[in-house]
Amino acid sequence: MTYTLDSLMCRDGFTCACGKRHFGQLSDCIIGEGALHRLPDILQKYSANRPFVLCDRETYAAAGEAVCAILDQTGIAYTLHIIRRTRPAPDEKIVGEAFMFCPPDADAVIAVGGGVINDTGKIVSAQKHIPDIYVSTAPSMDGFASASSSMEREGLKVSLNSKCPDVVIGDAAVLAAAPRHMIVSGIGDMMAKYVSLVEWQIAARLVGEYYCETVADIVRSSLETVRTCAADAVLGDKTAVCRLAEALVISGLAMNYAGLSRPASGMEHYISHIMDMRALAFGTPCELHGIQAGLGTLLTVRGYEWLRRQTPDREKALAYVRRFDLDAWFDTLRQGLDEGAAAMIAGEQREHKYDADKHAERLEKLLADWDAITALIDTLPSSQALAQFYTAIGHPLSCLEYGLSEDEIRFAFTAAKDIRDKYVLGRLLWDLGLLDEAAGELQIG
Repeated sequence: MTYTLDSLMCRDGFTCACGKRHFGQLSDCIIGEGALHRLPDILQKYSANRPFVLCDRETYAAAGEAVCAILDQTGIAYTLHIIRRTRPAPDEKIVGEAFMFCPPDADAVIAVGGGVINDTGKIVSAQKHIPDIYVSTAPSMDGFASASSSMEREGLKVSLNSKCPDVVIGDAAVLAAAPRHMIVSGIGDMMAKYVSLVEWQIAARLVGEYYCETVADIVRSSLETVRTCAADAVLGDKTAVCRLAEALVISGLAMNYAGLSRPASGMEHYISHIMDMRALAFGTPCELHGIQAGLGTLLTVRGYEWLRRQTPDREKALAYVRRFDLDAWFDTLRQGLDEGAAAMIAGEQREHKYDADKHAERLEKLLADWDAITALIDTLPSSQALAQFYTAIGHPLSCLEYGLSEDEIRFAFTAAKDIRDKYVLGRLLWDLGLLDEAAGELQIG
């Protein structure tokens, strides 16, 4: 089934076969030619007369200047703040800076930019209880319409509850003029859905997580849209770029429907998060979020292909867990992530996912359901097909291309399972006693 934005933007929600009532939360989405010129009407609709315009230097040039010109032409008073740092990080500093420059009487936030600006604008508007209008400068990630903000807090990559924007605006001319690398990033973020949807189903079987086939089908539909428009989008075709942007918005709506990030992120995103955390702690190379998620997808699919060639062995798994030294693993996390490891260690001390008794229960379930799990794994695209698709659109094929070492990539693969209490490939491999072996044999380049 094909889903459209209009059909999914239902703030009143709908009752689903999964037993939940799903809410879209996004009220207005304008993607297409001349979308920026609808801004005054949008502000009037939300009774906003004193918006706070937030952008960085690059996004001011891409669309912020045009936004301010439109506000000037229509006589709408506004406060503009431009983040001066180059490639500002999504952390406490940028949120604090935005709050400090947002005037007390601001009655809307207009966040002009990509993921960092969008996530910051959502936090400010949520805390001030004012409308949030997001103006996209590139179809680079799928968080446009999500109700959370992906931020770095005390060195740990976290997903903070904020709000879904009230409005998303994507002007065709602005989106098509975005750097090709950022368009490729948006495509990479969508490719991650292959893994996230399979892992969501595996987690539902093994640990009883909530799963909704309707939400999954919505994501599959948007993923198929991206597969068909990707080649034209990277060439700057306006229609294709707008289709990509709509698919990214739909992915965010799917997360809102589910009430969690499962439909759109899994092991591949957590590999990316580890890379972000190392970059924050040690200044190691990092890439755009969507690029890293796309590379994490390729690594994770290769991990599943390796796993598919193995035969589960109960005694091997139990012996592995008996030998596992949790304190030594915590030391490894500290060495690899510095201060960022503290929150991950604290999370494990609450979750006890490494508890031997809990492991034994999961292992029996895993062994009993192995045929069903392998059937789900078999629905993933092959790593060869993914690599061919990436090559065609100019997406990197390895983190080695932007300066990470093999050891750093293998560390990200093994540590990704500790980002959240979420059952992903790393957890599955650990439960089978195969994680170290898989990481050691993982094809990196």
